[in-house]
Amino acid sequence: MIGAGPYGLSTAAHLRARGVPTRVFGEPMVSWSAHMPAGMLLKSTPVASNIDAPQPGHGLLDYCLATGEKRYESDWDIVPVETFTRYGRWFRRELVPDLEQVRVVAVDRRRGGGFEVKLDSGDVCVARSVVVATGLSGFAYVPPVLGAAVPDGPTPTGPVSHSSQHPDPARLAGREVAVVGAGQSALETAVLAAEAGAASVRVVARGRTAVGFGAPPDRQPRFRPESPFGRAWSLYALTYHAGAYRHLPAPVRHDLVRRVLGPLGAWWLRERFAGRVSVTQGHAVRRVALAGGGRVRLELDGGAAVEADHVIAATGYRVDLAAMGFLGPALRASLARSGRTPAPMLGPDFQSSAPGLFFTGLPAAASYGPLMRFVVGTEYASPRVARAAAHT
Repeated sequence: MIGAGPYGLSTAAHLRARGVPTRVFGEPMVSWSAHMPAGMLLKSTPVASNIDAPQPGHGLLDYCLATGEKRYESDWDIVPVETFTRYGRWFRRELVPDLEQVRVVAVDRRRGGGFEVKLDSGDVCVARSVVVATGLSGFAYVPPVLGAAVPDGPTPTGPVSHSSQHPDPARLAGREVAVVGAGQSALETAVLAAEAGAASVRVVARGRTAVGFGAPPDRQPRFRPESPFGRAWSLYALTYHAGAYRHLPAPVRHDLVRRVLGPLGAWWLRERFAGRVSVTQGHAVRRVALAGGGRVRLELDGGAAVEADHVIAATGYRVDLAAMGFLGPALRASLARSGRTPAPMLGPDFQSSAPGLFFTGLPAAASYGPLMRFVVGTEYASPRVARAAAHT
């Protein structure tokens, strides 16, 4: 098992419950502790924030009851990222206590079957099956127009960064900040920067009505089926029939991953956003220029422009097999892609075209739908991956 976030820990727990000898490699909950901003709140409701386990007693509320933390149980309860990180680490101590906090540096096929896994400790192990559950690692996406301004890559101290590089919003205090994007990450990053003392914060979004917020729990449609994401027929189908998703034509699958549960702020963020953050929408960034005094100039279509001390690309994540450098070149090249995307194409039970190699979590979204972008997807994915890996 490569990865120790919600999907890795959940799948490992299911494998252990089946009696499958399993080694788990990774730093527990590192994406949540190192790449999410302090003060962030989960957009997911408490019921949608449970890491699936093979036995009861390991949900978010169970953690709160066991540790005496504040209880998070209703749709009105907003879960802090710090609480969720502690919950994930508690889950690990309870169900995956022998996690090995080392990094996998190479995975290659073995002649005769199975895989050889090399660790940064120098150790080498042999595995019949490998499950990749590396979460967001390596997938931060910066649009080419922004990336052109930072050929050596985005950094929090340079002119352009990615939102995942700001675990401490206080470092933006006193600076004029422009945030490119319109999703929850963009809007919450902007609010946290403003609340941390940024001199000014402006969201730049290309859609004419891009910046919006969802409806609170008491304003959800009454006569539509419930899902962990709200009341809608599409959300119900994507949550409870994810197995059928991979049979859709590739263009349809990829379009749904982009659109469903797409850019939209959480209902509880609206009040904090208003009056603190300015908005420029309906204009795409056409060029980034470095202005005097280390400032950055965003030249927009239609002749508009925005200047700032720093630009944050809150433009999400895109799965790319090329970013999974731990997969050996020959193994990576042999994997079937999902349509024309660089994401792996997965068959039944999340298995790739390389027998015995599984992907779960975000890398599975191109095959199994938007559900795989959220913690609640562990309920669908983990038991299936574990069952299939146990019989490989």
